[in-house]
Parts: sequence; C-alpha cells; structure tokens
Amino acid sequence: MKTAVIIITSLLFSLNVFSQTVVTGKVTQEKGEPMPGANAYLQGTYDGTSSGENGEFRFKTNKTGTQTLLVEFIGYESFSQVVELKGDTIRLHVKLKEAFNELNAVTITAGTFEAGDKKQAVTITPIDMLTTAGAVGDVFGALQSLPGTTVNGESGRLFVKGGDSDESQTYIDGSLVSVPYNSSAPNLATRGRFSPWMFKGTIFSTGGYSAEYGQALSSVLLLSTNDMPAEDQLDLSLLSVGLEVAGTKLWKNGAVTGTLSYNNLAPYMSLAPQNYDWGKYPESATGAVSVRQKTSKTGMFKFYSSFDNGSFTLSQENLDAAGIPIDYRLKNGNQFLNASWNDKLGERWSVNTAASFTNNTDDIQFDQTAVAKQTQGTHLKSVFSYPFSEKLILKMGGELFSKKFTQNVQMPDETHDNSFLNHTFSGFTEAQIYASTKFVTRIGGRVEYSDYLNSFTVSPRLSAAYKITDKSQFSAAYGWFYQNPVDDYLLYTALLKPERADHYTFSFQSSANQRTIRVELYYKDYKELVKLTGGEFYLPTSYNNSGSGYAKGVDLFWRDKKSIKNGDYWISYSYVDTKRDYRNFPEQAIPTFSSKHNLSVVYKHWFGNLRSLAGVNFRYSSPRVFNDPNSTVFNGEKMLAYRSLDLSWSFLYRQNIIVYGAVTNVLDFKNEFGQRYSNNPDANGRYPGAAIQPGSNQFYVLGCFITLTRKGNANQLDKIE
Repeated sequence: MKTAVIIITSLLFSLNVFSQTVVTGKVTQEKGEPMPGANAYLQGTYDGTSSGENGEFRFKTNKTGTQTLLVEFIGYESFSQVVELKGDTIRLHVKLKEAFNELNAVTITAGTFEAGDKKQAVTITPIDMLTTAGAVGDVFGALQSLPGTTVNGESGRLFVKGGDSDESQTYIDGSLVSVPYNSSAPNLATRGRFSPWMFKGTIFSTGGYSAEYGQALSSVLLLSTNDMPAEDQLDLSLLSVGLEVAGTKLWKNGAVTGTLSYNNLAPYMSLAPQNYDWGKYPESATGAVSVRQKTSKTGMFKFYSSFDNGSFTLSQENLDAAGIPIDYRLKNGNQFLNASWNDKLGERWSVNTAASFTNNTDDIQFDQTAVAKQTQGTHLKSVFSYPFSEKLILKMGGELFSKKFTQNVQMPDETHDNSFLNHTFSGFTEAQIYASTKFVTRIGGRVEYSDYLNSFTVSPRLSAAYKITDKSQFSAAYGWFYQNPVDDYLLYTALLKPERADHYTFSFQSSANQRTIRVELYYKDYKELVKLTGGEFYLPTSYNNSGSGYAKGVDLFWRDKKSIKNGDYWISYSYVDTKRDYRNFPEQAIPTFSSKHNLSVVYKHWFGNLRSLAGVNFRYSSPRVFNDPNSTVFNGEKMLAYRSLDLSWSFLYRQNIIVYGAVTNVLDFKNEFGQRYSNNPDANGRYPGAAIQPGSNQFYVLGCFITLTRKGNANQLDKIE
C-alpha cells in the first residue's frame, strides 16, 4: 500500500511538471538595444518575471490554454500577444515602441532661437536678451550676438541671413508692430521702441517659420509680454541719459503697470566726443500702460498702450553745395495699442486673439524741403487650435493687415502729396503630426490677398524634426514666403506683385550638461523682387517685379554654462554668400548690408564676493561693400571691417539696489560704414564723397536701479542692458 501511494504521488508530480509551460524571450527597443527591467507576465495572473541586464526573461507557468502575455516598461507602449500554453516552451522577441509624451517629444528648431518656452531646448533666455554687453538696453541689439545676423552700425536694425531689415517683422503677443524702431536720420543708427524688460519670452525665427506668420521674407521676432506680477512694486531707473519710473498695482485677478520715462542726451553728448554736430541733442518722452486680467482659470487678457515723442536737429555736410552744412530736423510721434486674449473653448478647442494699432508721424526738415510722413497700421488676428489626439494637432486662423501711408513733400517750387491704403487678408492652416516622440512633421499653407495690388498668393510650408538621441536632433524646413513691396514704392504704383523668397533650412542641435551646439545650413531663393526701370520715380511704369537673388550660408552656435564655475559664454559665427539684382542695381551684386563673415563671442561671470555680474562681448563683421559712382564697378568698394569689444558691470549694492555701468568699443576700434556721395558731379566730373561714421566711437552709460516692494527683496537684475 505504501509503495502504491509513492508511485501515484510520483506520477501526479511528473504530470504536473510535464504540464508546465516555459515562456522565454528577449525585450529590446526598436533599434535592438536590450531593455533590462521590463515586466513580462500573463494577464490576470501572478505568473511572470522581469528581464535581466541583457533584456532576456524566463518564467514557468502551470496555466494552460489561451492566455495573453503582456510586456511593459515605463515610457514605452505595452506589448501584448495571445499565446497557447500546451506544456512546451514559447520563445519570443519583443520590441517595445517608445510611448508618446508631448512634453518629451521632439520639437522643430530649424531656423529658430527660443527663450522662455521650457518645453524646448533653450539656447538663450529672456535675461540673456537683457544682460548682453553692447546691447545697450535694446532687444534688436541683443539679437545681433546670435548667428544669422549682420551688424549694420549705420542702421541699428535687424539684418538676417542676407535679408534686408525691411524683410523682418516684429510681433508682440501675436500682433504686428508696424513701426518697431525709433525714427532716425539717414546713416545714423536707431534703436527698438520697446523696453526689453516688458517681455518674458522671445522666439527669433531666422527662416522657415510657421504658416501662421506672413508678410516677412526673412525673419520674424515674436515677443511675449510679462504675465501676472507677484506683488505691488515701484521701480526707479536713474541713467546718465535719462530716468524712468514704473509702478505696478495688483488686485485679485489682475494688475496694472504704468511707466513714464524721459531721455535727454544733451548732458552726456556735451561731455563724450561725437562725430556729428548736433543743433539740438536727442530728447524723448515716453509713457506706457499695461493691464493684465485673468478671465477664467485658463484665460488671460492683456492690454498695452504706449506713446513716444522725440526730436533732434543734426548738422551734416551738403555734398552738393561744396560741403556747406545743412540742418536735418526731425520730430517723431508714435502711439501704439496692443490687446490679446487667449483661453480654452470647451475641453479641446483653444483660441488666441490679438489686435494692434500703430500711428506714427515724422516731420522732417532739411535745406528748404519739408517732409511729413504718417503710417497707420492695424492688425487683427485669431488663431484656433484643436488636438484630435496627442499626436495630431490642427491649427487654423485668419488675419487682416491694414496700412495707410501718406507723404507730403514741400519744396520751394512744388508740392507732392501721395498716399496709399492697402488691406491684406490672410488665412492659414497647419497640422502638427507626431509619428512618435522622435519624429514630428508640420504641414501647412497660407493664402493672402492684397486689395491694393489685386494680388492673390499661396504659400506652402513644411518642416520636420527627428530626435537622434535624448539630447540631439535634426530639423529641416521648407516654404514660400511673400511680402508686399516697401512703402516708398507703393506710394507711386499699384502695378506690382508681392516679393517672394523660398527657404530651405537644415539644422542639427544637441544640448547636454548645460552645453548647446547648433549647426544650420540654409539657402534662400529670391524671386519677383522690385526693380526700378530708370524712369521717373513718380511714374507707375518705373517699377516691375523682374528682380531676383539668393542667399546661402552656414550658422554655428556654441554655448557652455558648465566648464567655468560661475561663468557662461557663447560663440556664434555666420557665413553668408548672397547676391541680388533688385531696386536700382544694374546687375546682380552683393548688397551693401550683407557681411560674409560675422562673429560674436559673449562671456558673463558672476563674482559672488563682489556681488557683481560682469559681461564681455566681442563682435566682428568682415568688410561690407559699397558703391562709388566714380568707379566703373558697381558695389566694388569695401568698407572697414566692423570690430567692437563691449563691457558691462552690474553691482548688487543692496538686494533692491543695483549700480550699473557699460561701455561699447572699449578698445576704440575705428569703424566706418562706407561713404555717401553727392547727387551731382563737380566741375571735374567726379562725385564728392564723405565717410559714414558712427554717431560716436564709444558709448558710455551709468545707471542705478531701485526697486521698492513690501518685502524689500525684489530687484531689477534682469532689467539691466
């Protein structure tokens, strides 16, 4: 009996062993890399195990019949497969796909430098826009330390990738700024109208940008104003060139900030050497009001209004009158209104609506001529977005650009009155499609109609990005970009078409350990540029769209916040090869605003013991060309190379008091920007000329920034330069 029990027990044990199924396999990523720690188990049971270092797993189960095997790993899509358990061995090779997460997904960076969006790889920050030596408190000046830009010291405006300054547009909270620069005299540098500390974030797109933006052949600068402040605050800024007072008042769901500033360069310019004779030193008064109001848990309304009045008188040689000085008098008035609202409509739809109005007047007098110009620009825009899923987001919208430009010219013997009113209607749509967290495409298009030009255009846009590793990616962008001709031409003719540029951009970017490297190749094909036929400028038939051109090059950017303790530096370099046949060019030639080689080296260091932030910026641009009418070669002469070493120092005297000083071109490099010539030859048949110099070889500024709050721990460290 005892023997029989042993035999029966042994048989039952043997049957149980033989009925067990062995499940074995290997878990890898799509590229074949093993994945240790993945969980493999039968659904609804405790039978399972984890993969080892080589990604392999093995477990036994007594279950029989049809079961579902699951393999899971955090951050990857689950794998499931129906298996038949028959007491044998099942071998599997499981490849897991990375799960989609928009926060970790690849983003398109071709042609774009972004600050303020933490989702993207940040190459510059809003504070960088303010603390770069040589920027002198100007947003556009700070951007000239980035690749793709060329310094034009006689202009001060933004020139991007072989494009003219008129080909770049500026937006604040989604709406267009029709006149972003202060008015100035010919060959005298200007500045941006807006204080850098208004903005929390900046997107600088140097090409291949979204279908949402039009009327820009070369680049768009997108500025986002500050959100709700933390507390009531009073800011006092005392500078060697003026002063400013700004106060902020909060309530439950909103805030208002008022700003008044006055600048008078007379005390400074009377002490610092100047290259020009000033009959009246530059003087300006500016005021602004900014309102922010939460409209819901997700909604925000912003309103900004500013006025600016400035004037100066400058004496220059009249080369057509044996060098006798003439006064150039300018009075400028500017009013700007901007409003935006963004919120969610239901659970999925979101809306961004923006509007702006600009009224700018220039009253100019020189010799016996008086010129009165007025620009009135209105921009209305609404953008709607809808996520069909995490991987498919649709954006669509429409906008209206309206511009009225008038010019009155009074001369001793005649008067000219000219004006035009143009409405440009635009619609756009764009789909952002994620194949995975590693690959994204953005496909869109834009249509525009100008009633003044009676012209209709269609602009396809396509861009994509592929993430090679968690830290590196490739991006590419292609598109057609249209822009209406400049105001000075539209005054006299409506027979033109919009100018066009086709962009091809390819970039590589890698960011790791607080270091960023970026390489970008691009090509721009210009078509239908405006040409002057040689007829009288006031005849409509003196203009056509037969011009063309190209721009190609490479941009390099390297930033390192890691290698030097308390130090931060970046190096940017641009190579530009460009030629055009447009305007009054007799042939295809290099335009005067483009420099072939551009280099900027920026370094910032925090000295803790001295409670100070020091900044250094070295800028170099190879010689640009200019045209000498006495030469038979068009644009055959070369200017001096541009060089400048700029320094800045910020001292935190107290938590709420900062003392600031800066100087540009500290080594006193000689910079000239070609020559200007008379309109008529002299008795010897030659056109007299004179060098175009900067307003001064160096610029110095001293300042004190005081912040008053209840807690007393706030300051304006992020507002300097």
